[in-house]
Amino acid sequence: MEETSTMPDSAVPGPAPAVPPTPPVPLAALLAREDLGLRQIAGPQDSATVIHWAHTSEMADPYPYLLGGELLLTAGVHVPEAAGSGTYFDDYVSRIVEAGGAALGFGVAPVHDTVPRALVVACDDYGLPLVEVPPRTTFSGVARAVWQLMAQARHTELRRVTEAQQSLAAAAARPDPVPSVLRQLAQRVGGRAALYAPDGGEVASAGRMPAAGAGTGARGEVSGALAGLVAVVRPATGNGSGAGTGDVSAGSGTGAGKGPGGGGPTPSSASDTAAGVHLAAYALGTGQGFVLGVAAPRRDPGDHTIASVGAVLLSLLTGEHQSSTGAARSSALVRLLLGAAPEEVAPLLGGGERWVVVHARPDGPAPDAVTASALGAALGSALVDVDGDVVRVLVPAGRRELTVQPGWTCGVSAAVGPHEWGSGDTQAGRALSRARATRARLVRHGEHQGLADLVPPTEAAAHARTVLAPITANPALTETLRTWLSLHGSWDRTAVALSVHRNTVRQRIARCATLLSTDLDDPDVRMELWFALRHA
Repeated sequence: MEETSTMPDSAVPGPAPAVPPTPPVPLAALLAREDLGLRQIAGPQDSATVIHWAHTSEMADPYPYLLGGELLLTAGVHVPEAAGSGTYFDDYVSRIVEAGGAALGFGVAPVHDTVPRALVVACDDYGLPLVEVPPRTTFSGVARAVWQLMAQARHTELRRVTEAQQSLAAAAARPDPVPSVLRQLAQRVGGRAALYAPDGGEVASAGRMPAAGAGTGARGEVSGALAGLVAVVRPATGNGSGAGTGDVSAGSGTGAGKGPGGGGPTPSSASDTAAGVHLAAYALGTGQGFVLGVAAPRRDPGDHTIASVGAVLLSLLTGEHQSSTGAARSSALVRLLLGAAPEEVAPLLGGGERWVVVHARPDGPAPDAVTASALGAALGSALVDVDGDVVRVLVPAGRRELTVQPGWTCGVSAAVGPHEWGSGDTQAGRALSRARATRARLVRHGEHQGLADLVPPTEAAAHARTVLAPITANPALTETLRTWLSLHGSWDRTAVALSVHRNTVRQRIARCATLLSTDLDDPDVRMELWFALRHA
């Protein structure tokens, strides 16, 4: 029997998405759809029961084909005639529960006139919700309804995240930015947000600490568990990179491992208890030592995205409070304005003798200060400049390997000394232009560089239009010339490639030579035409 399923992209293993995952659908919301006519006839009627996708199977043992969280749909084709008098339904339901299935939908007709009584009893015994699907409702209609409800939930969640991002950004612009951001974050997650200093002390906090149980002692337990998680994710040395998070539940058995570092919030190990209080911690910036701790009574799909935005904003707000880095940068700027040479101020920036310049352009809207600063943090530098739709970052060479940043197209200069910063800026700009022209995510200066790379793409395109203008109106001539040149002037190979007669190739090439008023046997002419065709 063929297995079919419908599931969201979030169910497929892969890189963590940049947007909140699709929220699950409450089973009660599906039962409330009058157009479906579904009716729960067995199992617990719990409002907390949710389904992550719908899956149709007529296998006697569906366990190998389930991922967990499904609404399993079946018409009972697999049910033998004598199933009601044996253990068939007990075995069948126990395997669904063991696989983590959320609910079972049984279609009435054409195989069975009613839901087998033994199946109803088994679902009650194993605590599996059993839903009767009437004859007029198809399984594809149920699956479509699941998708519709998931789309609505995702839209609601994305709107919630967008509103939270806007409120957090507005809070960061207030006169008391750190407390304001913490208040907004605590309000959005329905719990508590706290900023911890490098020594582990709580600098500021907002919101109410959720309790793992009743009473003040339970809140104290949660507070201690959060402090412990903060200690885990705090960089052990001054060169930590990025943020680590842990998503755990407070109570007995709580624990978390150190999350992998580098570039952005990443999950550490997690464990759950019956208490259900979710904790998360984010190390701020690069080696600052500040940590954001968040405790919430639940964890909705968008909460991690919201907390990550808060972590980025707090990282920017706390960056100047760690050591004298900000003062040193201000001093370097003043000295440059007063005429000092770059090599004289470079030591104030703490980057060593060699630097690389990065030009980056986002895939989406033009970057703002927060987006640019987040990119700089990912690259390991606070020396960031927003220049229109391009972000320029001055990065100490050798501090870390520069990698492709999701959502950005980057050009990277060669390593240069301070006196060559201007040259590095030009190199990075040209590398970014090559990256965009070739649709590469990252291009380094000097990689596969040729004479054509020395000409800006806009100028090359303008030159190509001028050179090829006499034949542009005839695509057949242009394509024939391109193919003929790429095959080193071979008539036969060009004819085969274009599926035309070799005499047709000769006639078209002769026509091109006439219209272009040039000698196509001249290698210099061929080189210039090939250059023009590449940039046309």
